[in-house]
Amino acid sequence: MRPDPRCSTTSSRGTCAWALTAFLLAATGGCAETETVDSIAAALTASVPADRAALALHWAPIHYQDVDQTGSHALGGRADYITRFDFDNNLVGNDNWDHAGNSSFPLAAHVYFSVVETETHWFIIYMFFHPRDWSDNVVDAEHENDSEGVLITVARNGSVYGVLKSAVTVAHRDFFSYLPAGGDWEEGAEDLDGTLSMESWSGNPHPVTAQQAKGHGLKARPYYNIDGDGVSYYPTLNLAEVPVGPNDRGVRYKLVDIFEHLGLWGQRGTRSLFSSFGTFSGNSSGGCGAGPTACETNAANAPWGWDDHDDVPRRGAMATDPAGLVTEYFTIPEEVSFDYTFNPYRL
Repeated sequence: MRPDPRCSTTSSRGTCAWALTAFLLAATGGCAETETVDSIAAALTASVPADRAALALHWAPIHYQDVDQTGSHALGGRADYITRFDFDNNLVGNDNWDHAGNSSFPLAAHVYFSVVETETHWFIIYMFFHPRDWSDNVVDAEHENDSEGVLITVARNGSVYGVLKSAVTVAHRDFFSYLPAGGDWEEGAEDLDGTLSMESWSGNPHPVTAQQAKGHGLKARPYYNIDGDGVSYYPTLNLAEVPVGPNDRGVRYKLVDIFEHLGLWGQRGTRSLFSSFGTFSGNSSGGCGAGPTACETNAANAPWGWDDHDDVPRRGAMATDPAGLVTEYFTIPEEVSFDYTFNPYRL
C-alpha cells in the first residue's frame, strides 16, 4: 500500500517536489504534502494564469471515484480512471475508447479547470474526463468519451481566496445544487440537493465530490460515493499519478487550465476532437456497444456544452454565464455582478 497522501512526503511514483509559477511556492513539512502561496496579494485576478492556478488549487475538490471491474469494457477498473482528453497523445476524439485499454497510454490523473470572474465573484469549473462511459447492462447505453464536473462559486470578500458559496454538479443530463454548512445562500428556483461536505488537504478545507462507476455522474459526496473498489484523488498543480490498481485511495491529480495556450478551449474548433461546438467526437469503433448495450455517438460534452435538460439556463451557461445560472439556482443575499471582467467562454 502507498502511504496515506495526507501524511506523507513521498509517493510510490517518486518524491513530490513541485516548482510552481510566479506566485506559488512548493513546501513540504510536518506530515503533509503542501503547495502553499508565498505572497499573493488579496487582489487576485482571473486574467493572470498564476492567479487562476492559485484559486483553482485552493478550492479544488477531493474526489472519490467509484470503480467497477465487471466485464471487458471495464478494463479491470481502468475505464473508471480520470485522465486527459489527449491521454493518447493526439487530438482525435473517436479513438479514445479504443486506446483506453492500450498500456502504451497510461491513464494519468488530470482534472481541468477554468476560472471566470465578475467584480463580485469567481466561478470555478472543474471537469473530469474519462475515455469511456461504459455499461454491462442491457438497459443502459454507453459512449466514447465522458466529461462531467462541478461549478464552484466563490464570493470575492476582500480575502485572498474569497469565501465558498455553492456547488452545482453535472450528472448526465441533470445538474445538482449544494450549499456548504453554515452558509447564507438558500434554495432558489431549483431544488437544493444537499450539503457540500469538506475535507482537509494540505492544511486547507476542500469540497468533496464523487462519481459513479460506468456512467460517471457527479455529485457532492456522500450523495454519490465509493461502493467497494474506488480511487480517491487529491489535487496538485504538477503531479499526475496513475492509480496502482482499482482500489487506490491516495492518487494525486494534476490541475490543467482549460484556457492555457492550445488547451481544451483553444481546441474547440478542432474537428477531429469535436463533432460540433462543445460536443466531443465519438463513434462505435473498438467495441463500444458490442455486447448487451447500445453505443451512442458524439454523446459527451465539454463545459460550454453542458446542459440540464429541464432547467431555465441555456446550454453551456455553466461556462458562459455562471452568474446567471447561480442566481437561478439559489437565493443570494449579497450583490451579484453580471459584468464579466474575465470570461473567454463569451465569444
